Amino acid sequence: MNKRIYLCLAHMSGKEQQFIQEAFDTNWVVPLGPNVNGFEEDLQHFVNHREGEEDLSKEVVALSAGTAAIHLALIACGVKAGDEVICQSFTFCASANPVTYVGATPVFVDSEPDSWNMSPALLEQAILDRKTKTGKYPKAIIPVALYGMPYRIEEIMAIADKYGIPVIEDAAEGMGSRWKGRVLGTFGEYGVLSFNGNKMITTSGGGALICKDQAAKQHIMWLATQAREAYPYYQHEAIGFNYRLSNICAGIGRGQMTVLDEHIAHHKHIAQLYREAFAKTNGITFHDAPSEEFDANFWLCTAILDKDLHIHGEENAYAEAIHGAVGGAAGVVHGGGSVHTDCEPNRNVEAMRLFLDKAGIESRPLWKPMHKQPVFSNCPAYTNGVSEAMFRQGICLPSGPMVTDEDAAYIIRTIQEAINH
Repeated sequence: MNKRIYLCLAHMSGKEQQFIQEAFDTNWVVPLGPNVNGFEEDLQHFVNHREGEEDLSKEVVALSAGTAAIHLALIACGVKAGDEVICQSFTFCASANPVTYVGATPVFVDSEPDSWNMSPALLEQAILDRKTKTGKYPKAIIPVALYGMPYRIEEIMAIADKYGIPVIEDAAEGMGSRWKGRVLGTFGEYGVLSFNGNKMITTSGGGALICKDQAAKQHIMWLATQAREAYPYYQHEAIGFNYRLSNICAGIGRGQMTVLDEHIAHHKHIAQLYREAFAKTNGITFHDAPSEEFDANFWLCTAILDKDLHIHGEENAYAEAIHGAVGGAAGVVHGGGSVHTDCEPNRNVEAMRLFLDKAGIESRPLWKPMHKQPVFSNCPAYTNGVSEAMFRQGICLPSGPMVTDEDAAYIIRTIQEAINH
C-alpha cells in the first residue's frame, strides 16, 4: 500500500464550493452573513432533535474555535480571576487552557475506567474538598467526551445541581454522540462543539457554543463581537472578543452538515471492524461503549495494549528524541531534545506507533493527562490512576471518513504482524 493513512481527515460533500462561491458572489466575506446564519440553523436542528420525544429548544452560536467557545462559556458563567474550575484530566489541553485565560485555576479530576471520562465519585470528592480548602465551591465543571465517548452526564448533572455549579459540556470530540438518545452538549448550561480539520465535520477551523435559550445566545454573540453598546459610535463597557466564525468557513460547514450523519455512521462502521478483529487478537483490547446508553460516535477508535504484549522493534523504542510534529499533528513544536518524561507510553505502545508509521499508518498515544503536564503541575488534582494507566497503554487508530474497509483491513493486519509472538 503506497498511500498514507491518517487518523482522521475531513471528507468534503461536494456542496461546500457552492456555499463558498455564493459568499464571494454576494460579497459576504466577513464574520457574519447568510452562511453563518444557515450553519447555525442546521446545527440547531441537529442538536435539538430527540428520537421519539419532543425536540429541545437550544440555540447555537458559530465561533472561530471550540477553544473560543469554552472561553466564552466560562465568562458567561461568571468565572473570574481567583476562581476554580473542575476539568477532566484525561483530555486535550484546549479543555483546560481557557480556564487560565480568565485567571482561574483548573482543578483536575481523573476518569472512571469504563468510559475513560470524568469520575462522578471523584468529582463530588473534589467539590467538597475545594470547599473545605478554599471556602467556596468551584465555579464550573467541564466534562469531556473523550474520543467521542459520552460521559456519565446524569450523575454529573445531579452532582452539579446539588452544589449549584454550572456544567460546560466539552463535546468537541463528541459531535453526534448521544446519551439515551439525546445529543451531547445539550444537558449542561453550555455545550461546546469543534469543527477543526480532524473533527466529525470541519469548517477548516471553527467551533460552536450550544446555549440554553435565545437570551444566552444573544449574550454570547455580543461577547464574541467585541461587546459593543448600542450607540452610533463604538462604545465599550465590557471586554469583548473577535470570536465569530467567518461566512466563508460557515459555507464549508453548511456543506459538511449534509454528510454529518453519513460520517457518524462510517466512524461506527470502522469501529465495528476494529471491534471484531481485536476480539480475536490476544493482548489488544478495543475501547468500546460500556452499555447501550453510551451512543458514541467513535470519532477516534482506540485500543489498549496489554503491558506484557511484545512488539517487533520494541528494543528501539525511544531510541531518538522527537524534533518535529509527529504524523498529521501539524504545528510548531519545541524541540526539547529529551527522550523521556516522567509519564509516557509504554515501550510496546511506542514500538507499535513506529511499526505502523513505517507501514504508512498514522497512530498516536492517547491524550496525556493534564495533571501530568508540567504547565499544570501546581494545580489541584484528584486522581485514581485510571488516566495514567490508559495513557501508558493506549493507542489511537485511523478512524475518519477517508478510511476505507480495505484500509481498515490493512491496519488490522499490520497491527497483528507487529506482535512479537
